[in-house]
Amino acid sequence: MTSSPHPAGEASGPPGARPPVRPLKARGRHERHRAATPLELLFDLCFVVAIAQAGVQLVHSVAEDHAGQGVLDYAMIFFAIWWAWMNFTWFASAYDNDDVLYRIVTLVQMAGVLVLAAGISRAFEDHDYAAVVIGYVIMRVAMSVQWLRAARTSGAAERAMALRYAGGVLVCQIGWLGLLVLPEGGRGWLYLAMVVLELCVPLFAERRHMSSWHPHHISERYGLLTIIVLGETIAAATVAVKSGIEENDALGEVLPIAAGGLLIVFAAWWIYFVVPVHSHLRTSRQSFVWGYGHYLVFASAAAIGAGLEVAVEQAVGAAHISTLAASAAVTLPTALFLLTVWALHARHFKVGIAEQLVLPTAALLVICCTFLGDMAVLVAGIVLALSVAAGVALTARRTGHPRAAAPTAT
Repeated sequence: MTSSPHPAGEASGPPGARPPVRPLKARGRHERHRAATPLELLFDLCFVVAIAQAGVQLVHSVAEDHAGQGVLDYAMIFFAIWWAWMNFTWFASAYDNDDVLYRIVTLVQMAGVLVLAAGISRAFEDHDYAAVVIGYVIMRVAMSVQWLRAARTSGAAERAMALRYAGGVLVCQIGWLGLLVLPEGGRGWLYLAMVVLELCVPLFAERRHMSSWHPHHISERYGLLTIIVLGETIAAATVAVKSGIEENDALGEVLPIAAGGLLIVFAAWWIYFVVPVHSHLRTSRQSFVWGYGHYLVFASAAAIGAGLEVAVEQAVGAAHISTLAASAAVTLPTALFLLTVWALHARHFKVGIAEQLVLPTAALLVICCTFLGDMAVLVAGIVLALSVAAGVALTARRTGHPRAAAPTAT
């Protein structure tokens, strides 16, 4: 179900009856039936192309025993992808009017992420970030244009917020362009400085007036990207398993990895969606922590797929790393995913020590599985499946006692 293409309160009618360019006004925070639009779904798919490219390069780096540099490059590039996606998502939740100009500017942002995706391999292999930076700047300048549009038709407080967003975003892009001219030795410090500045823009812009994002819409948008990233993980692992079977005749070696990987992905989906997270998004402070924290959720979910590919390559003798390192490529991002999901929202819906300890305990056990050799991924998958079963059993026991009902998130 997609949302109405016009803000609450605007006259309805067939699409042809509405002006092609309309004021970009804030939508109602409590608008009914607010759901993702087809444009947003296409936007997500374009971003997943970049995520997939980052995952492919991470696989190559880890398999060639360059895990440290590979993880660093992955974290840096994933920030650019995630930050541009997140900023658009929260803006669209508050201002999407689906007119012609809004669509065109959004399509420009999609073009920007595809430029970024095209440059990821050179960024990993040659530390040439030109295409990545240019693609990122395209996306962010387009985002600034959207904020300037919103400022034109808003009240005083909202106009000031929109202008702070637009100005902050544009200033940051000057700094990012500095990565193209600085020598390689100084790029790391500039990158860290720019990350801090980018993260501060929303805090600065919304310090007096909060944008009218929609809690249900935001939780749905984050959930959709989580599903797409997990789907990309399944696709990457399937290709790796298929290659292992067809090219190396190694069914016995890859079957435990395939089974364990499937259990991990299914459990990750269950754990993420088991709680009604939109009810936790009530205040600006909660929304900032939750929204920013999803960098680790998305990055770790995508890294699980890369880890499964590495595990398959190591199992068939195509990777230059040990079994321990290949196992860690799966278990470490899986544990990070569990801990981050628990910290961001799962813990707010758990009652009692037993329920609270399920995910942290599962994360610790998954890390311990790293040392189990060829069976590490399979056992990690079984651990996650058992943790899901334990969570279901504990919830069922609690809901059987009315006085022990779960509290509302605060």
